[in-house]
Amino acid sequence: MDQPGSPEAALFGRPPGGWRRQWFTVIFEASTPAGRRFDLALLTLVLFSVIVVMLETVEAVATRYGPLITSVEWTLTLLFTIEYVARLLCVERPLRYARSFFGLVDLASVLPMYLAALLPGLHVLIDIRVLRLLRVFRILKLTEYVHEYSALGGSILASRRKIAVFLSAVAMVVVVLGTVMYLVEGPAHGFTSIPVAVYWAITTMTTVGFGDITPRTELGRGVASIVMLLGWGILAVPTGIVTAEMTSRRLGEDASRVCGACGTRGHQAGARFCHRCGEALAATPRVP
Repeated sequence: MDQPGSPEAALFGRPPGGWRRQWFTVIFEASTPAGRRFDLALLTLVLFSVIVVMLETVEAVATRYGPLITSVEWTLTLLFTIEYVARLLCVERPLRYARSFFGLVDLASVLPMYLAALLPGLHVLIDIRVLRLLRVFRILKLTEYVHEYSALGGSILASRRKIAVFLSAVAMVVVVLGTVMYLVEGPAHGFTSIPVAVYWAITTMTTVGFGDITPRTELGRGVASIVMLLGWGILAVPTGIVTAEMTSRRLGEDASRVCGACGTRGHQAGARFCHRCGEALAATPRVP
């Protein structure tokens, strides 16, 4: 199935024909039956490999099934290596794919296994352990095959300015409240500096509450109560921002359509009248 508008074709280049074109269709174009089967098989392998890596860190499992886990890991690594090489071979611009986000994820999912095998000497066993744990990066490959990840990422990206403004406001609030707690409680009660007090304000506002620093005075507990109540409301704001953006995308709202009478934005693409004041909207220009 030819998909001239697919993002992979535009970014990495679709081969004109031959076996490379067939491979490209299977590997990159998930709308084809072969592409769907390939994606499903790859998702299964990714999830299985992550489970294997996690089980490897359980001492009882590693002691009993160590050789089997190693064999399975090498088999999976070889399969992912073949997949990575196949992706490089079937695109017109392999270097661009290798430098892309998913290209780097693919490389990070197989390279540590080879590095761990090549590093000699017992003194680097700890480093090998760290390298082998990097294989959990394979789970990031899931985002390439689930459309909802793209929708969520697009909504977060579209909301980045609002979220940045919100986070800056939260930063100012925790600095002010942390400073107040430093003045109220002081070093005698664990608030040894303003940065430590700000750290307390952040953990309290986010409802984490490690309990390593706690207010002792009545006034300090009152301020802490205010911080806790603020935390409930503040945590819901970024969720609401992203949810509103996802809803507007689902409904097909066009932020560029502005009502000339009241200035309201966010009308649906096919709307003829403002949903706030009822004034007629300017027609959306047709794309030739």
